[in-house]
Amino acid sequence: MTEQAKVVEIYTDGACKGNPGIGGWGALLKYAGHERELYGGEKMTTNNRMELLAAIRALEALKRPCKVHLHTDSQYLQRGISEWLNGWKARDWRTADKKPVKNDDLWKLLDDLTQRHDIEWCWVRGHSGHVGNERADQLANRGVDSIKSEED
Repeated sequence: MTEQAKVVEIYTDGACKGNPGIGGWGALLKYAGHERELYGGEKMTTNNRMELLAAIRALEALKRPCKVHLHTDSQYLQRGISEWLNGWKARDWRTADKKPVKNDDLWKLLDDLTQRHDIEWCWVRGHSGHVGNERADQLANRGVDSIKSEED
């Protein structure tokens, strides 16, 4: 990665109406005064899957290697990527108590995407007035609404 790599601020969130239930994910990407909003959803999912998918879709949207500050209110996502991932990989995608890692399909995809970028994982308290997190929450709920409207 070059010294002049882009620095992108990303805010992600997941939402689920019922857990499992209809879920949505949202991501706000900010760079040099520009913003891009992403969102989507699934009919039957969990909140944790939507948190992971928000980060995955945001990183997939980057066209070249970037320096990223990825903000999430999900301790599952932040601790998973920062603390647990290396152990899971060393144990062939098993937890410390030898159970299969939940959502390993998404963790593997996220792990692959993180190799392309220099990412700082930042945890923020959800629903506490953090502007980027509140916007990501709105996008995640828009993802839920998009799935609900498909069912109408």
